[in-house]
Amino acid sequence: MKNTKPTLVILAAGMASRYGSAKQVDGFGPNNEKIIDYSIYDAIRAGFGKVVFVIREEFLEIMKANFEEKLKGKIEVAYAFQDFDLRKFGIDKDIERQKPWGTAHAVMSAEPEVDGPFCVINADDFYGFDAFDKMAKFLTSEVHDGKMAMVGFEIGNTLSDHGYVSRGVCEVDQDGHLVDVTERTNIYRRDKDIVYKEGDDEIALPAQTRVSMNFWGFTPKVLEVAKGLFPAFVEKSKENPKAEFFIPDIPDHMVKNGITSFSVIPTSAKWFGVTYKEDKEMVQRSITELVALGKYPVALWEGVKAVNSSLYLDN
Repeated sequence: MKNTKPTLVILAAGMASRYGSAKQVDGFGPNNEKIIDYSIYDAIRAGFGKVVFVIREEFLEIMKANFEEKLKGKIEVAYAFQDFDLRKFGIDKDIERQKPWGTAHAVMSAEPEVDGPFCVINADDFYGFDAFDKMAKFLTSEVHDGKMAMVGFEIGNTLSDHGYVSRGVCEVDQDGHLVDVTERTNIYRRDKDIVYKEGDDEIALPAQTRVSMNFWGFTPKVLEVAKGLFPAFVEKSKENPKAEFFIPDIPDHMVKNGITSFSVIPTSAKWFGVTYKEDKEMVQRSITELVALGKYPVALWEGVKAVNSSLYLDN
């Protein structure tokens, strides 16, 4: 049956090469809550009706053990697998790779579980309720094939203190629409400045620059466009084992070809996440502060109840 509430697609298949372990199931909250727990909690509060975990198949039992029981009766749960089988996307060849094909490929892998408006997020990023609330409202009242959205964070609120990060750097017009998004894979602080590397050059970015943190609001139209672009990407990149098909490449193509406009939903929230192991202490401290402020209960899931298939949270 078609879902009348938007779906949350969580990208959790990454190999965590810089972090060094399966950060998707690492504990950060007072009762060992994962970052994903807080994202799903906020999504339920905002009105999402289904969560789809995009994972590697070998993670399935771990994910079920961590999330299935606590989410039972609170939100519909499904799983999709990101793997190396290109034939499911109409590409009749085998290409040897150790690393998945990237975030856009992960979203394409979720297609069997998506039948209406959906939001895409990363598993290891803490976004805060404001982003989920604004996106849920957009997906239930504004979205259509010609109008989609992303939540735009300020670059100065999205950096790690322990190394470089990758961000989709956005150009936004005066009406709040996306003009251009470019994936920059080496952004960091240099003294008081924020810069990214391009070749041997360091190029400065203003702290208020809007960036994508992979918090996108789509219709299934985006899957159709991605599948159309993927074969050419694979052919171009088949000899490059590190090449990735990034989500921002798809909206960028759609905007520049007049297929869809993208609203950039602003938030001043401070992102935090675990790109590096050294980030863990900061994330734990940040969550502890939010709990102390009453933004989240100490025992997160004790505040969520199901009544006649409708969900509500105790205040």
